[in-house]
Amino acid sequence: MHLTGPLEVLSTALHNINDPKSKAFECTIASATPGTASSSGLTIKADMGFQDAHDDLKDFDVLIIPGGPDVLKLAEDHEAEPMKLIKAFADLQKTDPSKERTLLGVCTGSLFLAQAGVLQGLSATTHPDFYTNMEILCKEAARRGDLEQTDVMEERYVVNNARFELGENMDENPFVLSKRPDARRKSIARKGSNAWKDSKRRESIIRRSSMKLGGMRVITSGGVSSGLDAALYLVAALVSHEAAQEVARVLQYAWTKGVTVEGIDV
Repeated sequence: MHLTGPLEVLSTALHNINDPKSKAFECTIASATPGTASSSGLTIKADMGFQDAHDDLKDFDVLIIPGGPDVLKLAEDHEAEPMKLIKAFADLQKTDPSKERTLLGVCTGSLFLAQAGVLQGLSATTHPDFYTNMEILCKEAARRGDLEQTDVMEERYVVNNARFELGENMDENPFVLSKRPDARRKSIARKGSNAWKDSKRRESIIRRSSMKLGGMRVITSGGVSSGLDAALYLVAALVSHEAAQEVARVLQYAWTKGVTVEGIDV
């Protein structure tokens, strides 16, 4: 479900909820082997290997890193995959901040981001059983890098470098959950990146390039079902809030919103 949950959300998302042909996302699965067995025994067919993923990396707007039971063992070598792919994707954003890119770590997949060193100076979360592991990995990455620390938060999902105005009243933003879930309110705020188009305003590329990782949107989620919440956030940000609500309705899933810790004033 680390993979299939977000995949179901993105595959269901439509630009026009009345047009089933208006698919919002085209998904590609990369793996070290042609087929990967999940912890539940499901074999998932890969569309490409890691080398092809590196070669075609410029063609992708979103990189999703799922977790699993053996993440800590796989993450021991910070120069192995998928850490190399994560670093390459982050470097691509830093060298070309004109494009909007998103990196999403699902559940324990966030530990790969920590080991890759891309969470320095950001906030993040993971499965509650692995908070301590994540803090250790982030501190080790900080020592290898520029000593910037990571704020590990106990949230459903955490978003850095959002693509919308947070607004003066955070409680009225549809993507921001205050520290108390019962403080969440219905929103009439601007919704996601399509709001720029609606308002004919432009994001400052200069400002984006000055942010962490060239302004790449970095999302980490908690336990496996939190990956659904984070994927719905992604649909809302890249397509529309209404599109995300429609996906949640179709899947009969109650979307629980997370925390946005940084935004761009456009």
